[in-house]
Amino acid sequence: MLAAITAVSCIGHFSPDAFWSLFREAEPTPEVVTESDFESRPNVESFQFSSHGILVAQSEDFFTSEGVAAMRAVVKALEDEPFIDGVTWMEDIPGLNLFGLPEPVFPKRTASEELYRKAKRKALENPFVRGQLLSEDANTMVLLFNYDFFMLEDDQQCIAGVREIAQTASEQFDVEIEFGVTGPFPIYLSMMEQHEANNFFYQMVGYSVIFVMSLILFRGLVAVLVLGAAPALGVFWTLGFVSFLGYDNNPFIDVVLPILVSLVGLTDGVHLLVQIRKLRASGLKPLAAAREGLSQVGLACGLTSLTTAIGFGSLALARHEFVQQFGYSCVIGVICCFVAVITVIPLACSTWIGNFIQSAEKTSLIDRNLDRISGVIDFVLPRKLLFSLIAIAATILLILVSTTLRPDERLSSAMPASSEPAIALAKLDDAMQGLEQGYVRILWDREIEADAPEVMQVVKQVDTLLAKEPLLGNVVSIRHLIDALPGEGPPETRMSMLELLLPPFKRVYYEPESRYTAVNFRVRDLGISQYNPVFTRMIAGMAEIENQHPHFTLYAGGKAFNRWENLYKIVVDLALSLGTASLIIFAILAIVYRSLRIGLISFVPNLFPLAFAGAFLVVTSQSLEVVAVCAFTVCLGIAVDDTIHFLTRFEEERKICDADDEAIRKAFTGVGTALIMTTVVLVSGFATVLMSDSRDHFIFASMGAITIAAALFADLVFLPALLSQFARKKPE
Repeated sequence: MLAAITAVSCIGHFSPDAFWSLFREAEPTPEVVTESDFESRPNVESFQFSSHGILVAQSEDFFTSEGVAAMRAVVKALEDEPFIDGVTWMEDIPGLNLFGLPEPVFPKRTASEELYRKAKRKALENPFVRGQLLSEDANTMVLLFNYDFFMLEDDQQCIAGVREIAQTASEQFDVEIEFGVTGPFPIYLSMMEQHEANNFFYQMVGYSVIFVMSLILFRGLVAVLVLGAAPALGVFWTLGFVSFLGYDNNPFIDVVLPILVSLVGLTDGVHLLVQIRKLRASGLKPLAAAREGLSQVGLACGLTSLTTAIGFGSLALARHEFVQQFGYSCVIGVICCFVAVITVIPLACSTWIGNFIQSAEKTSLIDRNLDRISGVIDFVLPRKLLFSLIAIAATILLILVSTTLRPDERLSSAMPASSEPAIALAKLDDAMQGLEQGYVRILWDREIEADAPEVMQVVKQVDTLLAKEPLLGNVVSIRHLIDALPGEGPPETRMSMLELLLPPFKRVYYEPESRYTAVNFRVRDLGISQYNPVFTRMIAGMAEIENQHPHFTLYAGGKAFNRWENLYKIVVDLALSLGTASLIIFAILAIVYRSLRIGLISFVPNLFPLAFAGAFLVVTSQSLEVVAVCAFTVCLGIAVDDTIHFLTRFEEERKICDADDEAIRKAFTGVGTALIMTTVVLVSGFATVLMSDSRDHFIFASMGAITIAAALFADLVFLPALLSQFARKKPE
């Protein structure tokens, strides 16, 4: 069976596409689309302020002879590079005049200082330049460029290569200009580079730390090798099977999943191996010890795997694609690790290897100090009512504190803070009021003419609405275009002047044949939670404008706005999935232990660590990001494992003990070693990811370490007190 599963997994590792090609049908012939399928519209493409990359230049001397010459040399050097497919900058923007004549933004190099001052003033009066390609203080200039991906030699050309070309070209002139590269593709590339670097490094570091910690705790190389073989094989199976699903470039799957799955496998493996070691030390033969150990711990391992799979599987209910994929992959990983643990460890222990499995059993760090740790039980049980009330009150209080968390997400969260795109993005936030653009689109019915005064009235109302929000920068609409044109009078009476603009530039904000105009604005990367009240007020104001103008329809959009809308849905989905998983898990516990009382008792030690981690986020002034909610769900599945092992041992000891307190003490002695070992190994594994400079990885790892540590405290302190106080008493 092991060989068959491994063979199928190998196909996933090396050739998943070849496997799926056996089941694919021939692709159908695409339908021919004719021009009649589209509405007639002018054959003019609107000017695009979007691009693959952005070169951010900063200097106080742009409007000088040397500064202009340097920037023209930079543009020429970039356009001469075969991997750069066009550059857009200030000199590509026409002047706003009554005749649509092209006017250079910069004067000749020999022009006087007065002409340069006039050029600067004129550039800042142009809505297509100010806030789009030049900051309001004229010290930051933006050059938009696209890549010719067929001509790129390596990834370094996309960021460092562009910056070095610009720097080299500008050094020929007596002017200081600082360059940085950002934009959609450099940001994506930075994320992927970090993702690939972390993929191997943190897996190796994580596995090494787990191996060292296991060796220290078990004090036996044979035991550590047997223990590590099961989750290692489970991880290999998991990655092979996940590759069949085609989940590429998911940072959680490549970096977090292997460590997470190995840690989940280790928790069950430690419990099973500790039990087999104890049975071997008591004198049983290897085969008998393996069989008896599996009989005693196998049910608990199966139950923990089921509850963990339910916790992880709830992530599949989310709307975020990466989170869904991570949820499915975690379920596959839990199943693979469970099968590996209950086959590999007993198989190895039943052979000659079992003769050495119990070596150093009495000298392991935990076993030698277990009697000292058992003093916790002796301190808690006589004060069971006090500790029970503390457990319930603390859990409720921490839950109330956790409810103050607010959803948040940042574009830079998945990038290294020290990367060039992240630094350049921060500069754009300060100088240009953000990289990302949002918009409010205004559409009107056929009863309204495209140049009707009411169109401009609605535009002015939207302008005023957005201008009230200080976090929304660089509001631009057709109103600003008309105001920039020569002439006087209110904009409502000058709508016809828009025809004087060059069509590609006019159509950025206005398409009369489509009965559509737009008001654009910029958004900084401050976090979506900062924009929650802003966007909420904006939506309310838009609804009020629609009520005043029934022939008009308004709707908002843009990447930042869409993230705001989706983020709250995602977090609500994840919170509901977390609640649903909790109820299902506790219902399963009540059914398995045939006691609703036991199911209710298990609520506190399993919710306490999650509430503790949530309160930690509040105290440290952090927000509820998607990765944090994923960590909550993952940690619920892991934290409940220790509770199940403790409850299972308690139920077994209860059958042969005269009193519940005695059963609790024996349950602690029986599983205490494994509980502490798994917690130390889990926290050590999560701690390795804390070295990552990715904010998402850091949040996930810190949440995992804090939750698992709090879960151990709850299981060793609160759970014994609750069982002693509220469990149904054993009949005399």
